[in-house]
Amino acid sequence: MTDRTDRDVIDLSAPAAPAAPVTEERAAKPADGTGAIPAGELARITDDIVTALKSVYDPEIPVDIYELGLIYKVDLEDDRTLKVQMSLTAPGCPVAGEMPGWVQDAVEKVDGVEKALVDLTFDPPWTPDRMSDEARLALNMF
Repeated sequence: MTDRTDRDVIDLSAPAAPAAPVTEERAAKPADGTGAIPAGELARITDDIVTALKSVYDPEIPVDIYELGLIYKVDLEDDRTLKVQMSLTAPGCPVAGEMPGWVQDAVEKVDGVEKALVDLTFDPPWTPDRMSDEARLALNMF
């Protein structure tokens, strides 16, 4: 992923603060209001992408990948290409070869996304600190 500022970014790389809900940060639009995706549509697409990500589960863990903190970054380009950077709970995860495809299939169904590219990374490695409070509650990890 590049450091361009002329596109919309949802950066989920920072772990959520204790007792705080998972949030998305969006890069600011240029001051002149230009951008290929109108703000209202971007907000809808963002909500729909989060919903799509929450529909993907690790088969061994009863919590979706979004709440587990496996999604590191989601970047919607002006051409409506969605780039997702994600991790797995462990490099040896049995579904390592399949889960990026599940994520791609889920987010490509979002109206306004033309295509999705999913990049699997282990840098930084996933830790339970990345989980939301909802995930911790579901897994009885309080």
